[in-house]
Amino acid sequence: MQPSSPSPDAPANPQKARSGLNRIWHAAGYSMEGLRAGWNEKAFRQEAIAAMVLLPLSLWLGRSWVEVALLAGSVVIVMIVELLNTGIETAIDRIGPEWHDLSKRAKDMGSAAVLLALLLCIGIWAAALFQRFFHG
Repeated sequence: MQPSSPSPDAPANPQKARSGLNRIWHAAGYSMEGLRAGWNEKAFRQEAIAAMVLLPLSLWLGRSWVEVALLAGSVVIVMIVELLNTGIETAIDRIGPEWHDLSKRAKDMGSAAVLLALLLCIGIWAAALFQRFFHG
């Protein structure tokens, strides 16, 4: 007896067939798997450890909810962009280990996105620190 082939109407991804709380539950599990995978990346791990210090510090440094949101948000943005960059690199590496102009371009652009997120974060934190300690 041969295995039956899936019907043409069946989704290739079982997540697409889920709905409601079942979909949310499974999506949360996939997100946790992504965070665990990110933890295996040295850059993300360093940023996550820095976030463990910077996020509570943002509550002390920020003088209003807007300042706290900017400080904390800039840290979280760095982590988000790092995860996206890692996703790009992983997808490129799955295609193959050989060097290709487009693969290099994709990886370089992901790296540039991380750099810009870091510069934004540093700029926001520098401005907040200057305002707090040198401007009154």
